[in-house]
Amino acid sequence: MEEHNLAVAACRGDEEAFFNFLSLHKRKLYGVAFSYMHNEADALDMLQEAAYKGWSKCRTLKDPDAMLPWVIRIVIHCCIEELRRQKRRQRIVLEQSGTYTPEMVSVAKLDMEKALNRLKPKYKNVIILRYYNDMTVPEIAQILGRAEGTVKTWLHQGLKQLRWKINYGGELQHDQS
Repeated sequence: MEEHNLAVAACRGDEEAFFNFLSLHKRKLYGVAFSYMHNEADALDMLQEAAYKGWSKCRTLKDPDAMLPWVIRIVIHCCIEELRRQKRRQRIVLEQSGTYTPEMVSVAKLDMEKALNRLKPKYKNVIILRYYNDMTVPEIAQILGRAEGTVKTWLHQGLKQLRWKINYGGELQHDQS
């Protein structure tokens, strides 16, 4: 009930209620941002950007009960926009390396990320929300504004494509798709 009251107050222009609403869901929102950005600093930047965009458009939200899926959608769009900007810039960061850092990841994880990045955005989004953020099909459908059947189909197709892109050893298949 508190969540509903905060959402209603936020839609009426109560800034404190909006940020209290975000605070209630900070773990879920951070998890979504981190699953796209793969590092804490960028994920936090995307949350800040999403909070700004959400607050500036909050009064246009017609259904306060749909606030959480709406905010998650904003976070996803902010992440996708930033990833596109980064890709365009194609900055090469030269680091003094040669020693182990905590940010090093396994080859299997890198292969999975490469394979995910090669999927169509609709498949990538549902897989990230389902398996990286532990969301249910109805939650994903509400967030993406699609029918549950569509989300199930996208999950099935996305997983099928991942199987083609990764062999059983975790290494990328080098195909033309």
